[in-house]
Amino acid sequence: MDVVNHLEGRLLFAVPKKGRLNAATLNLLEGADIQFRRENRLDIALVKNLPIALIFLPAADIPTFVGQGRVDLGITGWDQVQEHEAAVRATTPGGGCDMVMDLGFGGCKLQVQVPEKGRFAATRDLIGTTIGTSFVHLAADHFAKLEAAADGDPNAESATANTRQLRTKLIELSGSVEAACALGVAEGIVDLVESGETMRAAGLKAIDTVVESTAVLIKSNKPSNPEMVELIASRIRGVITAQRYVLCQYNIQRSSLSDAAKITPGKRAPTVTSLDEDGWVAVSSMVEKKKIALVMDDLAKVGASDILVLDLHNTR
Repeated sequence: MDVVNHLEGRLLFAVPKKGRLNAATLNLLEGADIQFRRENRLDIALVKNLPIALIFLPAADIPTFVGQGRVDLGITGWDQVQEHEAAVRATTPGGGCDMVMDLGFGGCKLQVQVPEKGRFAATRDLIGTTIGTSFVHLAADHFAKLEAAADGDPNAESATANTRQLRTKLIELSGSVEAACALGVAEGIVDLVESGETMRAAGLKAIDTVVESTAVLIKSNKPSNPEMVELIASRIRGVITAQRYVLCQYNIQRSSLSDAAKITPGKRAPTVTSLDEDGWVAVSSMVEKKKIALVMDDLAKVGASDILVLDLHNTR
């Protein structure tokens, strides 16, 4: 089947084709019941149960396609969105995209890094040197603020590379940025840090953070089908909530219900039903997954019994 000729009437949804965000994004789509089969080597996949087509793109390109309205929705890193916005500000104002929600995975930091045993202790020490990065626009704006502050500009916080001439030289690198210092290409770099292992292995240390990032869902300013955008967002929001919460169920005497309700208040309120045994009730409440062990301890202390914890797959 010629997939390209079947895009008419479908909402276009861009997802990372590879890299650190790919696997988590595919798991998110599965949880949202977005069913598709991607043919080998094909970067377009038709969704079987919804009028959507998935477009597999490099994460760095997704904000551009969404911002230009070429696709309606996209999942990418906040760092990539900010880099795109910085580029748009420098060239064609008004071509940005809207963030729908933070997806909570793919956490990393875009940081200024220098050799561990080098002479640079603070980012301002790098003013006038050469910096290697694949985030040239964010790095340029960051150093524009630093240079403006060093020059005593009272409006330094609003300075951008578009408003002043940089003394710091930026070299755009597409990969292996961490090798730039060792090879003598640059005195410092601006690069993503997840665990920090790659940075330390290259003999580098972080001295400043430009942007903290997680995966985000973004949309075009003028999506082709706003109702479908909202449907997908609602499904994804349900999956994200389900990943953060579990359902806690327990029995407790009605006289102790107020104490138990303080421990498990739920998202709105706990669900309470009467049991056949006089004076007892059954309670169901959503609890943050990371807090469940302490919650169970506290429930037992106020007399709760038959405490169960159930996984959630989706919620609305």
